Amino acid sequence: MSKTMKKKCSFCGLSEDNVSMLIIGIDACICPDCAERVHEVVSENYRMNTAAPRKRRPAKNSAVPKPGEIKKFLDQYVIGQDDAKKYLSVAVYNHYKRIDQNINTDDVEIEKSNIVMVGETGTGKTLLARSIAKLLNVPFAIVDATVLTEAGYVGEDVESILSRLLQAADYNVQAAERGIVFIDEIDKIARKGDNPSITRDVSGEGVQQGLLKLLEGSLVNVPPKGGRKHPEQQYIVVNTKNILFICGGAFNDIDKIVSRRLNSQSMGYKAVKEKEILDRKNLLQYVIPSDLKAFGLIPEIIGRLPVLTYLLPLSRDAMYRILTEPKNAIIKQYIRLFEMDGIKLQFEDSVLEYIVDKAMEFKLGARGLRSIFETVMVDAMYESPSDSQKELYITLQYAKERIEKLNNILYVA
Repeated sequence: MSKTMKKKCSFCGLSEDNVSMLIIGIDACICPDCAERVHEVVSENYRMNTAAPRKRRPAKNSAVPKPGEIKKFLDQYVIGQDDAKKYLSVAVYNHYKRIDQNINTDDVEIEKSNIVMVGETGTGKTLLARSIAKLLNVPFAIVDATVLTEAGYVGEDVESILSRLLQAADYNVQAAERGIVFIDEIDKIARKGDNPSITRDVSGEGVQQGLLKLLEGSLVNVPPKGGRKHPEQQYIVVNTKNILFICGGAFNDIDKIVSRRLNSQSMGYKAVKEKEILDRKNLLQYVIPSDLKAFGLIPEIIGRLPVLTYLLPLSRDAMYRILTEPKNAIIKQYIRLFEMDGIKLQFEDSVLEYIVDKAMEFKLGARGLRSIFETVMVDAMYESPSDSQKELYITLQYAKERIEKLNNILYVA
């Protein structure tokens, strides 16, 4: 009598002696490990190719933090910019109070508190928006306005903004409809001058007009996978009524518009005294909606961004604090990276002062700090993991040599 042939998993080939069990079908067998992998593949494919939302409970905002609590949280991540933090804290608090209100109590309808932030690059606009989303535990999406074009032209439609928010919410529409969208580089879609366009402006005024329905609140058909719409496609319907839109932009040279307005309003002895009080180095703090209109935003979109705030250029003291104080401070990040390799990283105090001075010289804001730090540390990060040393001390001379090497490359280029 012949010996019975041992059964094997049809996927990995392991015999029944090498697995805990075999699930036997008509013409095939599968072990538990392979069954689990198949389940993961099928689940991922189903999620990516259908609009069916996961059974994920949307964030509950019934206990929205008070404005003071929101600002205190932001202080842990963003240095300075107290005015911007106050405006954002109040706007966010009122927005989620509005969502959670009992609309049957009276006939008062509270409007959305969409926000626009004006400030130079690297002053913390994106970080503020991301930190608020982290505090509230709501879906958050960052969109670059420069890639948007009017429908029918090369580029992305405005509906792609909501596609990214849906992705951040794992396609849970209910959660996405309480989320936050940060539209960066909003100033790049401004029309040229303060007059209506006489030619088609598909990446400027046309995009602004396309954004109107999103900002105000309406039902929008969103392609589940993003991209262009086509007639035979199935759409996900998203109501933007309760989505908070935060817009940010550098608005280069808007300070000149502010200056001209202030000068044109200044007449007489009283005006002379007022001009002495004005902080001419930080004119962004005097920005008003009419300045955005003069810059090139259409009045309709300005009206849908009722909360206007500003971020001042970072001082040297603020730059030093950004380098060392926040929870995600750059120096803390590098110390942790070296700790993972069992290396204790230390810096001479003058090194940090030198890096801040260089960042102020390059005028790149907080992002400049990371670029300079990376230049100083790249050689050490390359060599240290292969060395046996357990401590690394960065001196001022070492930092200067790395920065001067960069300056020589820039000079030759």
